[in-house]
Amino acid sequence: MYSEKVVEHFTKPRNVGEIENADGVGQVGNPVCGDIMKIYLKIENNIIVDVKFKTFGCGAAIATSSMATELIKGKSVNEALELSNKAVVEALDGLPPVKLHCSVLAEEAVKAAILDYYKRTGKDTKALEKKCNVECTSYAHNHDIEGVG
Repeated sequence: MYSEKVVEHFTKPRNVGEIENADGVGQVGNPVCGDIMKIYLKIENNIIVDVKFKTFGCGAAIATSSMATELIKGKSVNEALELSNKAVVEALDGLPPVKLHCSVLAEEAVKAAILDYYKRTGKDTKALEKKCNVECTSYAHNHDIEGVG
């Protein structure tokens, strides 16, 4: 059973779309369930001034993407790096155990977008690559997976 917040973020997701000329773009996917998340960041003076997402997946994937964008908008890049899947789940008042992987994808998509931002701006990526795990990969702005745009 989904919480009211999950249903709300699924039926009325926040920050849907893409940012042209984004400062960082991260895309992650789960080959088991087929969910794909793409996060776009606009960063000014180390603050995430805008964030958008496109997600191909289930209701929980859309809800976690929406909530993750809400949680990092207006935050510093360093604060956004602290976003955890647990924080996303708590902000949504929980997820069914079989859908917890969606919150992990949301966390990884944010970190992948920040990793892309670091690479574009010449920042050292070693520490972030460790934090990002093996699954977290960044994509160039013009890279698209079919169905996500």
